[in-house]
Amino acid sequence: MSDVIVAPETRDLAILGNQLRVWLSARMPGASNLSVSNLAYPRGAGQSHESILFDAGWFADGRRQSRGFVVRIKPMRHTVYPDDLFEEQYQLMSVLHAHGRVRVAQPLMIERDPAILGAPFFLMEKKQGRVPVSVPSYAETGWVAEATPAQRAKLWENGVRQLAAVQSVPLTLLNFLRGKKNGAQEGLEQEWDKYVRFAAWVQRDRPWPVLDRGLERLRANWPANQPPGLVWGDSRLGNMMFDDDFQVVAVMDWEQPSLGGALHDLAWWLVLSDVRHGAAPGRPHLEGMGTREDTIALWHELTGISTADIGWYEDFTSFKLSCLSIRMFALKGEPPPDEAWLAKRLKVEAGG
Repeated sequence: MSDVIVAPETRDLAILGNQLRVWLSARMPGASNLSVSNLAYPRGAGQSHESILFDAGWFADGRRQSRGFVVRIKPMRHTVYPDDLFEEQYQLMSVLHAHGRVRVAQPLMIERDPAILGAPFFLMEKKQGRVPVSVPSYAETGWVAEATPAQRAKLWENGVRQLAAVQSVPLTLLNFLRGKKNGAQEGLEQEWDKYVRFAAWVQRDRPWPVLDRGLERLRANWPANQPPGLVWGDSRLGNMMFDDDFQVVAVMDWEQPSLGGALHDLAWWLVLSDVRHGAAPGRPHLEGMGTREDTIALWHELTGISTADIGWYEDFTSFKLSCLSIRMFALKGEPPPDEAWLAKRLKVEAGG
C-alpha cells in the first residue's frame, strides 16, 4: 500500500482525537470511559476531502465495546469543486446504505456546527479492505499490479457490477439531488450546467479559451440518448475498496452527485480506466482487466440501459477532467497544465 498522504489538509491527530472523544461522549450518553485511538489518514487516496480513520472504545451495558469510524470533514479552503454538496453526500450515502444494492459505508452521525473541528463533518463506519490507490498508481505497484490476471479479471467484473448497481437506486428516493431553482433540476442539463459553471469558476484568475471551445464542440454534438439516472461523480476503481477475495467492500467518494443521467458514470469509468491501466502507449496495461468494449457490454447487460452515444459522454468526461486538472494544479501551486495538451484531450484547436 502507498505510504503517501494525499489529503488536502492535515491536522494534529492528538488534538483531533481529544475533540472527537469529547464530541462522541456527548452524542453517546449511554457510554462511559470513551477513548479514541489509532487515528490515521488514508494513504494514496482521498485528495478532495480530509478523512481520518480512527477507533473508539467505551463501556455500555456492563461490557467493553468498540467500533472503527471514519470522520469526513467538509473542505473549507481546499475546495476542488465550486458546488457545496456536503449535506447531499451524507443524505445520498444514507439512501444507498438503506437501499442495499450499492455497498457503501454506513453514515452514522453528522455535525453541522463548524465550531467543533473548524468545519462541518460526519462519521461513517470504517470498512476493512484494500483500495487501488492513485499515488503511486495501482497499475505500477502494489496489490493490484501484483495480482494474477484471473484475480484482476475478478476485480474488474466486481467493480463494474457495483458501477451498474448505482443505476438500480429509485430516483424517487433522490429528490434532494434536484438542481437549484435557477438551473436545470435533473437530466443531462443538470450535469451540463454544473460543468459550465465549473469552467467559469476555474477561469476567474485567467482565461482558458480551450475550455470554451470544448463546450462549443460538445453542445454542437448534443447526444440523442439521455437516459435518466444517478451520477456518482467519481466512478473508478480507485474509489472502491476490495477484500482479499477481490469482492467490493465499499464504494466511496460521493461528494459530487447529481441526477444528470446514467451514462456519465460509465463514461467516467471508461476514461479513467484508460488513464490508469489502459493499453495506450506509455501506460502500463494490466492483463485481466476488461477492455472498453467488455465494460460497456457488461454494464449494458446488467442495467438494460442503452449505451448509444457513449462516445459523447466520454468526451464530456474529458472536459470535466480538464476543469479538474486546472483546479488541482492551482490548488497545489504548480504550473498550469499545457494548453496544447488540453486541446488534444478536448479535440479542439489550441491557441488564443
